[in-house]
Amino acid sequence: MTSPVNDAFEEWTKGLDTRQSMISIFTHIRDIPYSVNVPMPNPKTSPEQLLAEGKGSCGPKHYLLTEMFRKLNISVVYATIAFSWNDPDLHYPPNLRKLAKRLPIAHHLACRVQVGCHWILVDATWDRPLAKAGFPVNDHWDGYSETRCAVKPLKYPSHAVSCNNFTNDPYRTKDETDLCLIDGEKDHWDVEDQARYYRERITVCPQNEVERIAQFYLDFDAWLADVRTDKYRSD
Repeated sequence: MTSPVNDAFEEWTKGLDTRQSMISIFTHIRDIPYSVNVPMPNPKTSPEQLLAEGKGSCGPKHYLLTEMFRKLNISVVYATIAFSWNDPDLHYPPNLRKLAKRLPIAHHLACRVQVGCHWILVDATWDRPLAKAGFPVNDHWDGYSETRCAVKPLKYPSHAVSCNNFTNDPYRTKDETDLCLIDGEKDHWDVEDQARYYRERITVCPQNEVERIAQFYLDFDAWLADVRTDKYRSD
């Protein structure tokens, strides 16, 4: 049955083996411009919306990646990770830095993918031009190594630390075979469970925080558009 997702899947994987298809799917989704301010409230329809809009946030990107990887008969789970927008490595302009410092804890979505007997983090969040502003873009994924996490996971004392919060590089060793979470990560097999977990955390925000988040999102997207231009120079 034809659909935008199926059509894109066929286009991105035609003539490729499984590993090459994974890399192609990842690269195409990574290169969709990140935008945090495009409403896509329904996880089941957001992959098609993402393709139609040509931009979107980490949620729609990884819902699409999961759907396409599962078409390759690859096991995937959704990985929700708590983080702070006030990342010191990002080259925020002063107004954004001020807003970021006042935001509550946020939640990022990536994927865990089973490659052989290993579960690896696969994160297609940031498009390539954003590397100029300090974003940890995963530029050349090989289809079997773990990618960098797009955010710095918040540290929870009840979890063993498995990700370097300063470099985003995983602490995992090559011989680990179990699904090994980064700090503060919650994994979900199905989209309904992931969406419910996310909703439970964003609904606790008071109105003043909701307004600050909305303003940050507007200014953040405008800044990303500037970063993607040839004239952008970070300080």
